[in-house]
Amino acid sequence: MEAVLAALRAAAEPTRLRLLSLCAQGELSVSDLVAILGQSQPRVSRHLKLMCEGGLLERFREGAWVFYRTARSGPGAPLAEQTLRLVPSDDPQRQRDDARLSAIKQARADSAARYFAENAARWAELRSLHVDDAEVERSLTQLLSPRPLGTLLDLGTGTGRMLELLGPKAEQAEGVDGSHEMLSIARAKLDAANLKQCSLRQGDLYALPFTADSFDSAILHQVLHFAESPAAVVAEAARVLRPRGRLVIVDFAPHELESLRADHNHRRLGFSDAEVSQWCAEAGLPVTSILRLPGQPLTVNIWLAEKPALFPGASS
Repeated sequence: MEAVLAALRAAAEPTRLRLLSLCAQGELSVSDLVAILGQSQPRVSRHLKLMCEGGLLERFREGAWVFYRTARSGPGAPLAEQTLRLVPSDDPQRQRDDARLSAIKQARADSAARYFAENAARWAELRSLHVDDAEVERSLTQLLSPRPLGTLLDLGTGTGRMLELLGPKAEQAEGVDGSHEMLSIARAKLDAANLKQCSLRQGDLYALPFTADSFDSAILHQVLHFAESPAAVVAEAARVLRPRGRLVIVDFAPHELESLRADHNHRRLGFSDAEVSQWCAEAGLPVTSILRLPGQPLTVNIWLAEKPALFPGASS
């Protein structure tokens, strides 16, 4: 009862109710919220602290930035949901806040558009070397379709394309990337797609900010060729998967395009079935299928691995 009372006290204040409504619409930084509310940073931070302590909001760090969103678990999560249903959508203050939030989201979208305009030639050059992205995404979706995605983790999410593609099919989805710039672009794209079940975190793929057995599905889409230690990334993905959880790896078959090292920072020139299967086996994720999508000159492979139902050390 004390946890419920703490949540009720945390919501029972006009500014906090406004904050709750805003954080239900996406992940927002302190500076975003200060700009929308027109209040001082210390005052807004104090309200946010009380709401996190009350279990209504979740807080996570992204480099020097801190983001907030409505809680997804714990006693405060259903209370936050019920409280927001009581706030009239035509309330003048809520409408003003929503208009300011829309302006912030538009600024994110404009920034993302500038990035793609500046890097269009670079991305187009790489895409011309392999099978069309639409075919890869179609094959990936078909491969995963026999079972629900459940909770999804996109490792090295980059611009968030996999969350755009698979997020609507997931109960919840998290994207992790080490680059704040990439996460800013991904956040703008998720805003535009209104994918409120998708969240983003800055994190290290070798030390993910999640407990074991947290996800039903995970994906490494064109990520491993950038990794210093691909085997360690696979092992960390396996750690956070639940029993019967699936890992999908999308990457290139072995090739000899040395230009990708110099021009696109690839550390590895593709992977053989044997080495991917070995990494997955060592992590307790036997590879169950391999799909090949030949291109000129690069072939894209999709490896699907699954964590056994009775994996040693996993919860049942």
